[in-house]
Amino acid sequence: MTAEQYRELMRKRLDAELYEHSLATAETAAELAVRYGSKREKAYLAGLVHDYGKRLKRRQLLEVAESYNLKLDRITMGEAKLLHAPVGAALLTEELKINNRELLNAVSFHTTGSSGMTLLARVLYLADCIEPGRTFDGVDKIRELAAIDLEQALLAAVDKTICSVVARGLKLHPRSVAFRNSLLDQMKK
Repeated sequence: MTAEQYRELMRKRLDAELYEHSLATAETAAELAVRYGSKREKAYLAGLVHDYGKRLKRRQLLEVAESYNLKLDRITMGEAKLLHAPVGAALLTEELKINNRELLNAVSFHTTGSSGMTLLARVLYLADCIEPGRTFDGVDKIRELAAIDLEQALLAAVDKTICSVVARGLKLHPRSVAFRNSLLDQMKK
């Protein structure tokens, strides 16, 4: 499929606000990919389709996870905001025949992060956090960091996410902690 065909498919699948977020994430991912040496087209596509599973209700997400026999932890299974990512990746394979493992992993981990993420996955994680429609306190500082240092920007983004999760009294996913720790280890080298 062409980029235009993917855009049209996502426009039909998502509501207007989520579609605009996906377009903005795609553009931001493409810009970050160029800046940090990843493939622009793949980053754009990952940004465009990263929320493919987002419009499904929790019950539907659980049904898809079960039908595709996804091996998911109980924290992910208990939270639709986390569940949409791996389910979306499975649906991208099944429904759109996207089989690029790097892209699918980036989609799977765009909510929690993970240690050992590829450059594409890191770009998508950050793009989702800083696309121009995001307005949370501290986003401008993360955007500034993204222009000069990918790891510093990622660390600021995951720190903000972890603080937000804790402040809302939600369960913190261990992958987010592992991602943060891997960034700190990488920055020490």
